[in-house]
Amino acid sequence: MPRIELGAAVDAFISWLLRTVPGVFDAISAVMTVLVDALTAVLSDPPFLVWVAVFALAALLARGVGFAVFTALAFLLVASLDLWQETMETLAVVLVAAVIATIIGVPLGIWAARRRGASVVLRPVLDFMQTTPVFVYLIPAVFFFGIGVVPGVVATTIFAIPPAVRLTELGIRGVDPEVVEAAHAFGAHPRQILREVQLPMALPSIMAGINQVIMLALSMVVVAGLAGAGGLGTVVTSAVTQLDVAGGFEGGLAVVILAIFLDRLTAALAQQPSHGLWARARRSRSAEAAPAR
Repeated sequence: MPRIELGAAVDAFISWLLRTVPGVFDAISAVMTVLVDALTAVLSDPPFLVWVAVFALAALLARGVGFAVFTALAFLLVASLDLWQETMETLAVVLVAAVIATIIGVPLGIWAARRRGASVVLRPVLDFMQTTPVFVYLIPAVFFFGIGVVPGVVATTIFAIPPAVRLTELGIRGVDPEVVEAAHAFGAHPRQILREVQLPMALPSIMAGINQVIMLALSMVVVAGLAGAGGLGTVVTSAVTQLDVAGGFEGGLAVVILAIFLDRLTAALAQQPSHGLWARARRSRSAEAAPAR
């Protein structure tokens, strides 16, 4: 059977892009670099105790005292391992990638929920994106943007988009049709129904999608370290290449701590938990408003 030169065709297409629109990739690289560097500076310049207190306060508001204590002790441990700078670099990359993936993924999910044809087209594309080995994402990213933090952010963003699309579409499709029909009966415009009915009711599912976006972005930090993205990915990669068990364990532990913190924090926003100071404040306001009704 004759061999199909599919890889050669893809290589030719990438070479054509580099020759045709090199300025686009330079602009993307410049914007990504500015965003990551600025966020890294914000996270790294203040004393680490300031951010430990901020993270603990966020944990207290979201999930209560237990999670706040865990957060404070966990990030103090990271600082004691001399991995604070690397952890903040990783957090900056993850946040930038997650925000971009969310900005792209949520509108695509809304489009897919409102247009059956869009859903049919996007489904195989998302399947392809989710099943492609993560290392494959680095090849075109490095080819377009070179070695450094930018290919790591780009590869992480592309890898993290699918759950935002899927869970946004699932959340909007899961809205009770009778509620939507009632909004139609009152004369609401489709955009008004989306903004005031479907999106609020689908918010838990959308937030769950954002949670998964962040987790997938974190899972890419080690792979992005191979492209020179810095942060904990570089620590773990260096430990693997040098057979440094101690360094690999400490770098991996810092990744786990960051993952647990971001996962619990975003999950709290998705589930609207019954504990934490925000939830208590909501219950207090509801109790005060009840007699007035």
